Amino acid sequence: MADEITSTPTTEQAPAAAAPRPASGGPRPPRPAGGPGGGPGGRKFFRRKKVCKFCTEKIDAISYRDVRLLQGFVAERGKIVPRRLTGVCTRHQRRLSLAIKQSRNIALLAFATRY
Repeated sequence: MADEITSTPTTEQAPAAAAPRPASGGPRPPRPAGGPGGGPGGRKFFRRKKVCKFCTEKIDAISYRDVRLLQGFVAERGKIVPRRLTGVCTRHQRRLSLAIKQSRNIALLAFATRY
């Protein structure tokens, strides 16, 4: 019959990994020098601990009228930037978000960007 195609059984092999692993649970091969991040000398960069801008400059009151200050804590899309990115302490982040919301309500800051 011409319509039937006969297939011969083939053995497919899985793609070989970059480094073959030992079959037994033996020790792993040594890692390249430099520790995490690779390269000689260890870490690539040192992450500085973020410190609250308002605490260091001893700013007690965050005014909703200070638009230039508030714009630094609002992303391009209009979202309030979180604490973990800005480094502001909890107390000042709460006051900051209230000031941003107040200035949005009286149209000093935009709710969102136009696009």
